[in-house]
Amino acid sequence: MRASDRAYAALRDDIVQWRLLPGTLLAEVEQSERLGVSRTPLREALGRLTAEGLTTAAGGRGVVVTGISLEDIDELFELRETLEGRAAELAAERGNPDDFAQLHGELLDATALISGDDPARNDYYALVARLDAAIDSAVSNTYLAQAMRGLRVHLVRVRRLAADDAVRLAAAATEHAAIAEAIADRNPRLAHAATTVHLHRSLSHIKATHTPQ
Repeated sequence: MRASDRAYAALRDDIVQWRLLPGTLLAEVEQSERLGVSRTPLREALGRLTAEGLTTAAGGRGVVVTGISLEDIDELFELRETLEGRAAELAAERGNPDDFAQLHGELLDATALISGDDPARNDYYALVARLDAAIDSAVSNTYLAQAMRGLRVHLVRVRRLAADDAVRLAAAATEHAAIAEAIADRNPRLAHAATTVHLHRSLSHIKATHTPQ
């Protein structure tokens, strides 16, 4: 892996996982030393992060990690409904039903992953990521899949602003299961509708439990 790619991946993960909080100044010297790269690849990495909206220029002092407001969340979900609703339709038309039937069954059994010993619920979120990846693959549209991957970087950050309680996660697993089932049944309209319901409930929960940053 190139030094700039390594620095980019490390910084993006730190930002998405809230180890680098909004407003944190990413000074070149400090970050170069921390990540073990020279300043040129670090600048390349910071440029990519700024292009993605994860950092922004700090008036000649370098770049800072961007914050997320309620207005940002509304805009993200407007785009998310457009992209994910269409992707669910296309997956229902083009995807392998067996793949989504398998995911449907796993999502119905996701309660054990949510109520287990891992407070970060890594196994549950990995299962949701598998559903996302299956939809991306099924749509057979490089541009749509790329746009959705870029959007999800911000959505992971947004998720950390809301209270990740087990009740909401169990409901979300059921909603994801409904999406997978509709795709497995090759029902584009139902897949779109199930996606819309899930996004509406997710947005309502985030707004109700949002911690300003």
